[in-house]
Order: sequence, then C-alpha cells, then structure tokens
Amino acid sequence: MSGLWPSRHRPWLLLLPTSILILILALLLSPTSRLARWLPSLTQIKNCSSLNMPRTPVYYFSHGGPDVQYNKTHPVYPVLQSLGKEITQKVKPKAVVVFSAHWQAEPNEVHLNNAEDTDLIYDFYGFPPEYYKATFPSKGSPALASRILSLLSGAGIKAKGLKRGLDHGVFSGFNVAFSPEENPLQCPLVQVSLFNSEDPDAHYRLGQAVAALRDENIVIICTGMSVHNLRDLRFSWGSSTPLPYVVSFDNALKEAVEADPSVRQERMAAVTKRPDAKQAHPWMDHLMPVYIAAGAAGEDKGTQLWTLHEASMAWAQYRFGEVAA
Repeated sequence: MSGLWPSRHRPWLLLLPTSILILILALLLSPTSRLARWLPSLTQIKNCSSLNMPRTPVYYFSHGGPDVQYNKTHPVYPVLQSLGKEITQKVKPKAVVVFSAHWQAEPNEVHLNNAEDTDLIYDFYGFPPEYYKATFPSKGSPALASRILSLLSGAGIKAKGLKRGLDHGVFSGFNVAFSPEENPLQCPLVQVSLFNSEDPDAHYRLGQAVAALRDENIVIICTGMSVHNLRDLRFSWGSSTPLPYVVSFDNALKEAVEADPSVRQERMAAVTKRPDAKQAHPWMDHLMPVYIAAGAAGEDKGTQLWTLHEASMAWAQYRFGEVAA
C-alpha cells in the first residue's frame, strides 16, 4: 500500500477498517469494476426483502367488560392470553393499530389518537374501586398516526388526529392478551375510532383504507363483542342456557365472516338485517369492529378461533389471514 499512497496520507487511512479500504481502492482504481456495479444491486436487494415480508394477520377480539382482566377463571382468559402470545412471539409487529367499540367519533368522520403519551379512560360505572385504578403501559406514535391519516385521506374518508386515552375496550382485554408482566406489548399502539353509525359497508371500507398497514408489519386489532346486549344481561345472568338469539346470531355471523372473500362483504352486511340482529346488538357499536377487520383482510379468509355463548353475550374471536411459519 505504501507504493500507492503518499506517506502523509498513511496514518488516517491505516485507521480505517480493511473493508472500507478495499471499497475505496475498488472505486478509485477501477470506476467500472464489478464491485462498483454491484452497489445499486445491494440496495435493491435490501428493498426487495421488505417487499417479501408476509402480510400480518388481522384480529377481532371479543373483549368483555372491565372485569375480564381480573377474572382469571373465565374461559376467555386463556384464549386472549394465547392470542396475545401469538402476536408478540410469532407475528412480532413493529406497531399495533386498534379499533375499539368504545370510541365512535362522527357519522362521517373518524378520529385517532396522535399523541405519544395518554391516560386510560374508565368508561364504565358501578364496578369495584380497584377497577378504576387499572393501568396499561403503552406508547403512541405520531408518525404512525400521520400515516393512517394519509391512508384515510387517500380513501376519501374524513379524519382528524387528537389526544385521547385508551378506553376499556382496549386496556381491559389487552391486559390479558399483553400482560405487562408476562407478555408485554413492546411496540407503539395507536387507537382509531369507529364511525358513529351502524353502517356495515362504511366500516368495511374503513378497514380497506388501512389494509396497507399490514404490508408494513403492523397488526390491526378490532375489539367488540360478537353478541352484546347489556339490557338483557340482568335477566339472564347466571343462567346455564344462553338466550336463543345469542346462539342464532353468533352462528350466522360466523358463517358470513368465514364466507369466501369475494362475497364476504355482502354476506356480512346481510347479517345486520336479520330479525335477531337488534336483539343481539341493540346498538351495533360492538359489532362494527368485525367489519373493519374483514375490510382490512382483503382477500384473506376469516376464521373463528373460539366462541362462547353466555347469557346475552357471545365471545367470538376471529383471525383473518395466516400467521407466517
């Protein structure tokens, strides 16, 4: 090397790693060298690897009430735990976007949290005092919120960002699925609202608008209940037999969700017009999230992973798409 470089350049050059020296030599001594021509290809390979990343699955959680995180003997508890571990240990997302039944914005406008730090919203009444001390550690992502706003705008959906805490449709079930002690969710979490409507097609399109996030290793989770009638709960609680509409509606929803994706939107919309629909959901806030999930799923099939018929409630859990091996 002493024959190639003047002595005054030797000290700093000799401090460089050998690989850098080889690159400098290749570029300087042969501008048309094979190494120089390979450099663009290396960048392309890196970009292609991100393009080949499998799409993340989409999930629908029946989240239960604010007691779900404390009632470890309820049958849904290990189910939510298993789903959470599947997401953190197999899917390994870089972020999670959640749609909860407990945030409806405007009839024709969606809101989303664009703050990094927020509190919890204890949107329930008449529960033990410790329920109002629940915590769930999370961090938002202003950058991801901006990305979602861009996607919604591109789809013609009116939306705005604001600061809002996580409601119990998120933190109660997430404290089971993503227990801070046993299975922490170590990635940003951004909550997006529903429309304040019972329009299944509008919510399906909302899911379609954010589907591209799945190609960016972001998991979409929608939370509600597959049957949710609080009015009838006081009459049926403790009974070993669920109310008839619980079984009939939950089964009909399963059939529609698991239909071929080419007809799924139509079949799911028809479910909301069934005679038992307003018994199963006097107001359809807990049903609309599954339409968002199905819309985000695109051509991926939906699968009911588990359900339970209990009093005036049903607890179906769905996954759309597959978990990569």
